[in-house]
Amino acid sequence: MTIPEVGSGLLIDGRYRILSRLGSGGMADVFCAEDEQLGRRVALKLLHRRFSEDPGFVERFRREAQAAAGLQHPNVVSVYDRGAYDGIYYIAMEYLPGRSLKQVIRDEAPLDPIRAIDITIQILKAARFAHRHGVIHRDLKPHNVIVDDAGHVKVTDFGIARAGASDMTETGSIMGTAQYLSPEQAQGHAVSATSDLYSVAVVLYELLTARVPFDAESAVTIALKHVSESPTAPTTLNGMIPGELEQVVMWGLNKNPADRPQDADQFIAALEAARASILSGQTGEGTASMPVVAPIGLAAAAVVAPPPVLDPLPAALEGPPVPPPERRRQNPWPWVALLLVLLLAGGAAAYLLTRPTRVVVPPVTGETLNNARTVLQDRGFSVNVITVSNRQPAQTVIGENPVGGTRVDDGSVVTLTVSSGPGPANVPSVLGDTVGQARVALNQVGLKVGTIRHRSDSTTPKGEVVDTSPGAGQNVPVGSRVTLVVSSGPAKVTVPDVTNESEAQAKSDLHAAGFEVSTASQTSSTATAGDVIGQTPTGNSQAVPGSTVTIVVAKAPTTAQIPNVKGQSSSQAAATLRGAGFAVVQQTKAVSHQSKNGIVLRESPGAGSTIKKGGTVTIIVGQYTAPTTTPTTSTPTTPTTPTTPTTPAAGP
Repeated sequence: MTIPEVGSGLLIDGRYRILSRLGSGGMADVFCAEDEQLGRRVALKLLHRRFSEDPGFVERFRREAQAAAGLQHPNVVSVYDRGAYDGIYYIAMEYLPGRSLKQVIRDEAPLDPIRAIDITIQILKAARFAHRHGVIHRDLKPHNVIVDDAGHVKVTDFGIARAGASDMTETGSIMGTAQYLSPEQAQGHAVSATSDLYSVAVVLYELLTARVPFDAESAVTIALKHVSESPTAPTTLNGMIPGELEQVVMWGLNKNPADRPQDADQFIAALEAARASILSGQTGEGTASMPVVAPIGLAAAAVVAPPPVLDPLPAALEGPPVPPPERRRQNPWPWVALLLVLLLAGGAAAYLLTRPTRVVVPPVTGETLNNARTVLQDRGFSVNVITVSNRQPAQTVIGENPVGGTRVDDGSVVTLTVSSGPGPANVPSVLGDTVGQARVALNQVGLKVGTIRHRSDSTTPKGEVVDTSPGAGQNVPVGSRVTLVVSSGPAKVTVPDVTNESEAQAKSDLHAAGFEVSTASQTSSTATAGDVIGQTPTGNSQAVPGSTVTIVVAKAPTTAQIPNVKGQSSSQAAATLRGAGFAVVQQTKAVSHQSKNGIVLRESPGAGSTIKKGGTVTIIVGQYTAPTTTPTTSTPTTPTTPTTPTTPAAGP
């Protein structure tokens, strides 16, 4: 299969339009691409062509996507999609504008200890999340860490990650980048979470010193150094590193996994404790003693004495001269070997007799210069002093070389790095930053956040910094506290009271006061339908302009109780019922008493019943008919019952 040339404008899988190249790694190239379906930018990782036909590499590539897709965490780069197109295997990932941590190291290292700690803790949080999900990264290095302008860190590239018991490498093979390998990984042994922590310790070492602990021309040589050599103490390379932070670094770089932090939580806790100590100004309690492997001495050599020399015989005892016998030619090499042994033995003896005494350098980091000088000179050391600006008090020892606890020759020179006191720092501009972002920016230049005050501001969103004291650009001593003035949003104004107003009038009044309006309704049998019967916030309270006021508008009830109209005249009853929202039908019933004529005898439904408004109520009205007078001369007839006509009540 012919794999198409990857370049700007190429459309991958009908969806991802290549924009530019971001970088290249051992397995894949990474491009910035436009996701044309979702309208967003992504980082598109494309497997190298030479690996596209290798099932093993394709499987590793697939596994990277699978492992990373299950890790949704603020410090882990998100994986959106994976697939293949015309022989190109790809992974679509979150696009992060920013720099790799390796680029940050090249541009800025050695970093301020507080900033180095903050970055490392974020890497450890990503590792902790992966470890809790059974995933070991196995290639943690600055190249796989992205840092944005706000200092937020995300870890990427789970290309050789191992999930659970799965392992794509053969026994004894080495995977990862040599400078950041753990000793067990360098030997091809099984890896664990502590292997990732060793790699993180290497990254922290590099952030603080601008160098990796072990480097050489070949990866094999570097791997051997990880296994067999002790790293140079960080303070030897950068005297600004506090002793307690150096201890944490060296703890993470222990050869034996059991001697390192056992999980990311332990590592994070140690770094947070070191940070708290540094920020409190109480650093310098001592540095870790470095184990030193003594040099192997010469083996004891036997001193071989030369053979004795015999005196010649007296002349009287000598017979006539006898011709000397013909001597056999001897091999000279045994004598050469003997001479070499004698020379080596002599050299060993001379070394043992003249070698200097080895003594331990006392730890003096954190002491005043006078005390440290006295302690060292009393032990026979010469003292050299280097003065640097530091947040520690003036004349405080912040580093020594060789480090305390190291064995050196008696009379050696110990170089002390001494603080000249905090130098001035320039207050950075943090206007428009959140409090968290401002804190990071201030910490990076050695300043701290002091009081946080709030002030209303109609132009700055709530929660953003609108001013500082001292102001941006001013020079202040390192360690000073800067007051942040934070926007609480626009000033509040009085909400108009619009209850009992019509809905239209209430909306007009609230809009004029600068508020948005939402409407709710509520049935009321007492208020006029369409009038405002409530509001939130209440009238005359304080609220931010532009916020929403909800008004409650009365609406007429849909049902009502039938009033009692029994005993009323038909006209009065009809008016009462219509006023309550009902239609009226009138029927008559004959009554024997004239007093009941035109009077409501009963109603249906009965009084007190609840029905829908507009429903019909029938009233029964009495109708009196005067009796007819019968003449006495007439023939009696059987009286008949008069028919009672049913007449509807007059219309409204």
